Amino acid sequence: MDCYRIGETDDDEYSKLIRRMNPPRVVIDNDACDNATVITVDSVNKHGSLLQVVQVLTDLNLIVTKAYIASDSNWFMDVFNVTDREGNKVIDIDIISYIQESLQSDTCLSSTFRNSVGVVASEEHTSIELTGTDRPGLLSEICAVLANLNCNVVNAAVWTHNTRAAAVVHVTDESTGRAIEDPMRLSQIKKLLCYVLKGSDDSRAAKTAVSMGLTHTERRLHQMMFDDRDYQRVHMEDEGSRPQVSVLDCIEKDYTVVILRSKDRPKLLFDTVCTITDMKYVVFHGTVEACGSEAYQEYYIRHIDGHPISSEAERERVIQCLEAAIERRTSEGLELELITEDRVGLLSDITRIFRENGLTIRRAEISTESGKAVDTFYLSEMSGFPLEEKTIDSIRRQIGQTVLRVKQNTLSSPKHQEGLSSTSFLFPTFFKGCSLQNFWLIRSNS
Repeated sequence: MDCYRIGETDDDEYSKLIRRMNPPRVVIDNDACDNATVITVDSVNKHGSLLQVVQVLTDLNLIVTKAYIASDSNWFMDVFNVTDREGNKVIDIDIISYIQESLQSDTCLSSTFRNSVGVVASEEHTSIELTGTDRPGLLSEICAVLANLNCNVVNAAVWTHNTRAAAVVHVTDESTGRAIEDPMRLSQIKKLLCYVLKGSDDSRAAKTAVSMGLTHTERRLHQMMFDDRDYQRVHMEDEGSRPQVSVLDCIEKDYTVVILRSKDRPKLLFDTVCTITDMKYVVFHGTVEACGSEAYQEYYIRHIDGHPISSEAERERVIQCLEAAIERRTSEGLELELITEDRVGLLSDITRIFRENGLTIRRAEISTESGKAVDTFYLSEMSGFPLEEKTIDSIRRQIGQTVLRVKQNTLSSPKHQEGLSSTSFLFPTFFKGCSLQNFWLIRSNS
C-alpha cells in the first residue's frame, strides 16, 4: 500500500534535514484568475501542514472560493483562490508579504500538531478555558464573576452548540493591566467559574482551565467542544437544515472519501480541515468550491496510521464530528456589533442587559483594540423565536444608539438547501473508479 505514515519519522534528523533543504515555496498570482488571487504552496508534507496554511489565510479574513489539494508521499501542493471579504483580489502589499513570510517560515509548516495546542508563556494576559452546559445568562454570570474578582476581559470567544458551551477568555489584572500570576488567586478564579458552569444540576461535568499563554483561539474552541462531545445530538433536527456529510469507500486507491455540502460562509474551510486534522486523519487529495451561497468540499483521507476508515461506527463518528464543526460557527439570529471605549466591567454590564431583556447569546467575539472594545454578539430570544423590534430598540437605548448597531437579523425557520445535487461537481467523475489521473485532468480543466 502506497501511503505516508505520518508521525513515524516526522521528527527524526533525516526528516528535519529534508525540510531544511526543501523550504516551502509560495507563489501569489493576481493574473491567473479574473476574480480571485491564486496562492500556490509547495512544501514537504507533515501532519497539520494543510491546516497551518488554511489557518494563515483564515486569520487574515480571506475567503477561499476554490481550492485544490494534492500530496504525493512526503510532498504536497495546495492551490487556493482567495478574495477579501468584499470579494476583491488581494492587492495589499503588506498582506501579500505577510502571507509569503508566514508560509515560508521555518516554523510555520514544520511545527508539530498534537491533540491540544501548545502553551507559550505570555506576560500580557491570562487565558481561561471554559466548557459546560449552555443556558440563558451563562456568559453574563461568568462576566460578573470575573468583574467581582477584579479581572478585565480583553479578548474572548464564546461558542454554543447542541446544549454545550465553550469559551476562551483572556483577562488581565485590573490594577496592573498584565497577566495574573498569583497561584492562590488563579485557584480562586478557577473554583468560582467552575461553580457557575456547573449550575444547579448538570450530569456532564463542567471544566475550567487557567494558564499563562497563547493559543489559537478558534482551533482551541473546536478541540474543547470535540472533547466535550457536542457532536452527540440530544434531539432530532430537520435534516434539511443540517450540513450534508457523506463518507464513502474508494477501494481501488485505499482512501476514504468525505463529501461535505453546506451553506457557504467565512472560515468554513478552516473549521472542516481543523476537525479532520485533530481527529488524526490526513488529507491526500481534495477539492473545495463555493457556488453562490453553497459550498462543496471533497477530501480523500486516511488515518495517520495509513489506513482508511474501516468500521461503520468510525464512519458515523466522522459524519457527526464534521456536522458539528460546520454548525458551531453557523449563527442565525440577531448580530449586534458594539464599538465603544473600553472599561473594566463593560462586558459584564452589556451581557447583563441582554439577559434582562430575555436574550440568550449563541456566539460572541470580544476584542480590545487601542483602548476600544470591538465586540460582536449573536443573539436570540430564550424561546428561540425571532426578536421583536421593540426588544432591539430597548437594548439599543440602554447600551447606546451610537455604539451598538444591528449588522443583520437572520433568525428564521431553517430552509431546505437547494442548488447542489447530492452528487454534483467533481464527485461522479473522480469517484468512478477513483482514478487519480481523472483528478489531475479535472484539476487542469478547472
